[in-house]
Amino acid sequence: MIALTDANNFYVSCERVFNPRLEGKPVVVLSNNDACVVARSNEVKALGVKMGTPLFEMRWSATGPEGPSLVHEHQTQVFSSNYALYGDLSRRVMEVLGQFTPEVEVYSIDEAFLGLAGLSCEMVAHHMRLMVKQWTGIPVSVGVATTKTLAKIANHQAKQQGGVCVLQEPEPVLAQLPVSEVWGIGRRLTQRLEAQGITTALHLQQADLALIRQLLGIVGVRTVLELRGVACLPLERCPQPRKSCGVSRGFGRPVASLAELKQAIASYGATAAAKLRRDHRVAQSLQVFITTNRFHPQKPQYANSETIGLPYPTHDTLTIVRAALGATERLYRPGYTYHKAGVMLLDLSDGAICQGGLFRDETRRERVGRLMVAVDSLNRRFGDGTVRWAAAGLRQEWKMRSEWRSSRFTTRWDELVVVR
Repeated sequence: MIALTDANNFYVSCERVFNPRLEGKPVVVLSNNDACVVARSNEVKALGVKMGTPLFEMRWSATGPEGPSLVHEHQTQVFSSNYALYGDLSRRVMEVLGQFTPEVEVYSIDEAFLGLAGLSCEMVAHHMRLMVKQWTGIPVSVGVATTKTLAKIANHQAKQQGGVCVLQEPEPVLAQLPVSEVWGIGRRLTQRLEAQGITTALHLQQADLALIRQLLGIVGVRTVLELRGVACLPLERCPQPRKSCGVSRGFGRPVASLAELKQAIASYGATAAAKLRRDHRVAQSLQVFITTNRFHPQKPQYANSETIGLPYPTHDTLTIVRAALGATERLYRPGYTYHKAGVMLLDLSDGAICQGGLFRDETRRERVGRLMVAVDSLNRRFGDGTVRWAAAGLRQEWKMRSEWRSSRFTTRWDELVVVR
């Protein structure tokens, strides 16, 4: 049997751990730059607010911008994303889950698959849920079934029936579940299936495999087999190394000058390079993109990107930032106000076995490597941004908005919770 443990409204639950007064109140967490809703409490869902709703729409009423807003009328509590807090609480939740079984696959920041072979599934599921809540303050739902796909469906049921669901006979549940709700079946694939009269998960389970292979390929066949209780997706206890690494942000205010745009790109490139070194990876190429605000169609629009090959695989900030700034100069067009930019590092490989270069200066490489180790060590010890690259600027007035971010209670000494 396989369990899927999913934290309920995870970002909202993290905010409530250190602010119990938020219990029972409508709460939303916003995306980067305080733009759109990325997490909703059940109270907000009941108001009809959809995932991805822009904040400015929540400030309007149903009758228009002149009426009372969803924020003020219902006293909705609004928070900026606090990824340092969410990431640390996620780590703590996963550590608690590891107390029950060594077979844990961390699927996302708030989800994990667990192998429960030889265990009393329902008892363990209830104990797991209680312990995670007691030790971390995060409420979770646990769905148990014979395959990952069925465990996803069981977890969906668990959220509606007390937090735990062991799916022994899936057919009655599959008969009520739209095919679009099956894990891995997106909107485009749903249209293909519905055109063949396959509208529910039960229809998909009972479908002819030859037809499914024609419509959805081998991945769709695996999904059907999983719905039939045949495990095709094993637990991945060792996560696959990432193939790309990126940093992109919306600006806190429109950026028109090349100088400020280059500061942002340098900052993002340095952050991405630090991520590479943390994961012991190197990049062979990078992509830089810039774009204006598509939500303001009345203003001139422009978006472009450039992909650059690096001379050799590297995680050296100096090399990555220099290449990114060169691309930014070529992409920039005057007369536009830019809303967002980013740097993607591509073609990643293991830093310990990367290909060298015939004309590469090994002495300089070793010297720069020691510099990167020193910079990373200082930033880990004294906090991010202790040592910064001059190209990223000092004032950074373009930096994204984060007006309603709560304290980073578990990762910053100067932001520890105060109890009176």
